[in-house]
Parts: sequence; structure tokens; C-alpha cells
Amino acid sequence: MVVGERVRRRTTSGARPALAGQIALGLCLFGVYLIVDAVAGAGRRGAALAHGRAILDLERHLHLDIERTLNSWLAPHPLLSTLANYEYAYTYVVSALALLTWVWVRRPEEWRFARDSFVFLNLLAFTTFLLFPTAPPRMLSGAGFVDTVSRGHTVGSWGWGMIDTANQLAAMPSLHIGWALWVSFVLARFTVGMRVQAVSALHVLLTLFVVMATANHYLLDALAVVPAIMVGMSYARWRYDAPAGEVVASPDAFFLHVEATGAAQHVGGVAVLDSGGEPPGLDDVRRLVAERLAPLPRFGQRVQATSRWRRPRWVDVSVDVGRHVVEHHADGPDGLRQTVAQLAQEPLPRDRPLWRVALVHAEVDGVQAASVVLLVHHVIADGISSILSATRLFDPVVTFPAPSRSGPGPLQRAVAVTAGLAQLATDGGARSLGPGSESRDFAVVSVPFDRVRRAARARGVRLTELVIALTVDAVRTVAPALVERAGGSLKVSVPLMVRAPVADATGNATAAIIVDVPTTGTLEDLVGEVARRSGRLRRPTRALASRFVMATGLRLLPEPAAAWFARTVYGARFLHVVVSNLPGPTEQLTMMGRRTAGVYPILPLAPATPMSMGAMSWSGQLGIGLVTDPSMLDAPAVAGALRDRFEALADGEPGSFTPREGQEQPSA
Repeated sequence: MVVGERVRRRTTSGARPALAGQIALGLCLFGVYLIVDAVAGAGRRGAALAHGRAILDLERHLHLDIERTLNSWLAPHPLLSTLANYEYAYTYVVSALALLTWVWVRRPEEWRFARDSFVFLNLLAFTTFLLFPTAPPRMLSGAGFVDTVSRGHTVGSWGWGMIDTANQLAAMPSLHIGWALWVSFVLARFTVGMRVQAVSALHVLLTLFVVMATANHYLLDALAVVPAIMVGMSYARWRYDAPAGEVVASPDAFFLHVEATGAAQHVGGVAVLDSGGEPPGLDDVRRLVAERLAPLPRFGQRVQATSRWRRPRWVDVSVDVGRHVVEHHADGPDGLRQTVAQLAQEPLPRDRPLWRVALVHAEVDGVQAASVVLLVHHVIADGISSILSATRLFDPVVTFPAPSRSGPGPLQRAVAVTAGLAQLATDGGARSLGPGSESRDFAVVSVPFDRVRRAARARGVRLTELVIALTVDAVRTVAPALVERAGGSLKVSVPLMVRAPVADATGNATAAIIVDVPTTGTLEDLVGEVARRSGRLRRPTRALASRFVMATGLRLLPEPAAAWFARTVYGARFLHVVVSNLPGPTEQLTMMGRRTAGVYPILPLAPATPMSMGAMSWSGQLGIGLVTDPSMLDAPAVAGALRDRFEALADGEPGSFTPREGQEQPSA
């Protein structure tokens, strides 16, 4: 079964970036020019004059020195001189700004290309101004040039009091020619009408005549700017054109880099269907997926690598549902658990869209049942996005409530990000727990959601805080040697959602906050300590700073540097365990007409870490999925210890922990 192929060619995203950011970028570019202009020294003017004379001498040697002839012709004509002066002062600016405005309004998909090529051209020119200051012909005493611009007191240029001190040692290369010629290059890219291109070409020729006739540039200045334009255009083409497709966002590419360590990075879940009646067949699941899941944009695209120096791109492909939806028959009471563990450790093939659905027939609680496993690569979705995708396979359609309040304003966000970056810098690292492996194990726990919520309220803590405490307590009971290597505390990474849940959500919009959880004391002490240390989860500064680093900081880095950063921060050097509490539907859902007996998240492991735990409320149950590295931690043992703690909390009085029969309460 093949879902229709979609073919497209995209250069950049059609969505315009924030206008305020583009204005800020323009001001920064102008600031760079002012910094270059401010560079002064006793020998700078002398060097500029020497460079100007050297260029003029070279032109004479090559018989290209036409500036003196043109200047001598123009200077005796006052009206023509005035017209030339104003053409020199304004038209190159007007033409460039007009083109940028037109692209912004009419061709937003090309805005980033035009912007980056223009910025790159100017930065190359500014660098030349700094390293090779050059005086224009009009400043060379004894060379016989007339400064028509100063003589005419041209408003907005030399001789006009307000900018008389502007940089006059920037003849090489000519940005007057550069901006005018850049306009023609960009128009040619857009294949606009011949009349527009002809007007632009005439403007370039007129500007070339004017800059030499007014004695402001040499012919070689005009020729020297051409390579700068070509480099700028090539840079923009390299970044946005070749190959087709949409660039993978930096927070999403982060997990492609992490997976390069060998740790498979896909999220998802397993839904155990009610065992009553005839189980669904493989064709039933394939039809369901083809109707509801495969048509989603990211589910019909694959990741295409370009080079190690830039992020990969999303490329539309045909979807063969038969290659993505498979069937497994598992034997024995551990068959489902072992099958899910095997699926969790296998990287998804990169030659097709990065998702997989498995129909697993296995024994569940002593009865044969069908389960549906959905795995989506982390490059496509975070935890909440994967849930939203999975709910499309269920009936009725689930909608998540939008938050009731808006987020912080730009100024508040900037302050919060600044404070959060300082906080993240002081969080410190984690002790290594060992090298780990690429193998995975899986286990589940299911408890009534209301009981857990009541237990959390009775202790005055949040449900997530209670889950973290119980998880750490289960780990320290099952693996005391592992906890000892951690040095008395476990670094627990808690993902936080930084966007409203929407039906078509894709990509990663979460921020991870590290909570340093002690591994000593009674369980009730541990619950209180986790609640005290989890205050950072309720403050937005770290979350906003983490999101800023992922969405903005990594985008500015060369891709090899972004890859190094991803593999460094997401792993055993900074965290030990991931604990995620995900929202789910409250109503009873069905899949292919069958009720769900349990739904459990599947989260990937960070490299060389022992466990990831996902807890999700679903139809009145809190379903917990544990993925572990079996070389470091036994998943069924942790699940059993965690189940005992949930049951003891539910059975005991509020604020107390009641050990079950034959179970000792750990104190360390």
C-alpha cells in the first residue's frame, strides 16, 4: 500500500521571520560599519592614500585609467554634476531597499536568501575597508580630480555638514556598484520581466559612470566588488538551495546527532487492546495507518543528509505503508516486553520516513492479546507530539485544552533567558555510571490515576514530584551499587513542554530541567526533598534558556559544532535518568472498535544512561513505560519495585508510606 507521492522544491521556509529581528540585524550590520569607520590610527590615512595611488598607477599600466577623462568631462557641467552627485548619493540605497521590501512582501520564501547574500556581501566589503583602506581619486592631491560632490554641497553626502565626517577611506570595493549589481543578480534569480532587468542593468551602468566621473571610485573598485557579490550569492545558494527540501530545525537535528553515538532515538508508545473478540489483522492496521497517520507531513518525508557542514533536509517521498507497518508473534509471558525492547533498540532506517508501527500478538496477563506499537524518531516529534500523532489512531478524536494564559512578552522573555542561562551554567555535571550498551529492556506499570493524584495531594506535592521520588527510590532499592557510583544523588532530567498542544504539532518544543535527587533517607523524606528541589520546574527561566539554546544557539553553530554539543550535553556527563510525565486523554478510547486495556509511553535512552521513564494518564490509569539499558539496570525489577511503592502509597494513610508484607523500607 503506497500513499501518494508529493514532490516539491523549496528554497527557504515561506514563513517570514519576525520583522523586529530583521530590523535588529540591519542595525547590527550598520553598527559593524560604524566600528570599522571608527578604527583610526596615525598611519591609516597615509596607507589609504598610498593604496589609492597604487591602484591608479596599476590602472595606468593596464591602460584602464578612465576616471580622469570622465571627471574632466563632467566637472564643467553644473546641472549634470548635480544630477550625478544625487545619483551617487541615493539610487544605490533606494534600489537595494526597494528590492528587499519587494522580496519581503511578495516573495517571502526567498527572503532569507536575499537577506543572507546581501549581509555577506557587506561583511566582505567591511572587512576589506578594515584591512585595505583606500582613498578615492578625489582625495589624491596633485592627481587633477575635481570633487563634484563636495563642491555641489550634495545633501546626504560629502560636503554636507551632518555626515561630513563619514568614512571616506572605503573606496575598495565599491558598495555603490555592489548594491546596484546585487539587485540585478537577485532579479535574475527571480526571472522577472525583461523590462525590469533592463532598467536594473541601465542603473548599474549609470552608477558605474557616476562613481568614476564624480571621482569617488576607480574602475578596479567596481570590478573588485563582483567576487564579493558572487561569494555572497554562493553562500546563500549553499545554505538554502541545493538540495530540495526544508531544513531540519536545530532542536530536531539535535537527536540525529545524538543517535550517531549508537543510542536509538525514537519515542512512542504501546497500546494493549482488549483481548475479547477477534484480534485485528495486519491489513486492518495498515488501512488505519494509511488513512490517518501516513498523510501527516513528516510521516511522508525522509531525512536527506547534504554534507557534514550543514543540517539535513526534509524531502517528500512516497510512503509504502507495508514497509512501515509490520507484525510480530511473540511467545511466552515476556513476549510483548521483549518485542518492544527489541523495537526500542533498533535504529529506524534512514532511507524512508522515520516511523514504524508494529502489530504484536503476545500474552498479556495470561491471555493472548493484540498490541499496537508506534515508534517515531525524535527528529519528528517530542513526547507530546508523538502522543498527538498516536491519538489519530483512536476514536473518538482527542483534543487537548489550550493554556488559559499567554506566555511572557519579548522583554520578559529576554530577561528570563538571560537569568536561565546563568542558572544552567551553574548546574554542574553528573558522575559516570559506566560505559553502558546499545541494548534495551522494557517493562510497564499501571496504577489508578486518581489514587496517585490523591497520594500526591495528601503530601502537598505535585504528581510529577511524587513520580520522581518513587522512581529514584525503586532504582536505589534494585541497584544500590549503581546509586553508589552516582555519588549519593541521581541527576534526573525532566522534560517540560514549552508550547501549547495542537493537533498538527511536529518537532521538538520541550526543554529539559535537571533535578539533583538525593538517594539517602526514608521514602517520605525523599518525597519532600524532591518537592523542595523541584522548584526550578515551576520557574520558567531554565526552561526558556534551554529552549533558546536549542532553537537559536544551535542554529548559529556550524553543524559539526552542533553535533559535538548534542553528544556532550545529552548523556552521562550531565544526567542519569529521564522522567517524563505526559498528559493523556481522560475519556475511554477505542482502536479499530476495540477498547484499550493499557497504554504505555516508550522513551529513548540518552547515551550511557541507565533508564528513561515515561508516565502518561490514559482513560483513568497512569501507564508507566520503563526503558533501561540491561547492562546497567533491570527493567522488570525496577517495574516491580515501583509497582510496590505505588500500591503502598495508595494503601497507606496520607503522608505515610506503608511497606507491603515482606518488604523493608529502604533507608539508603
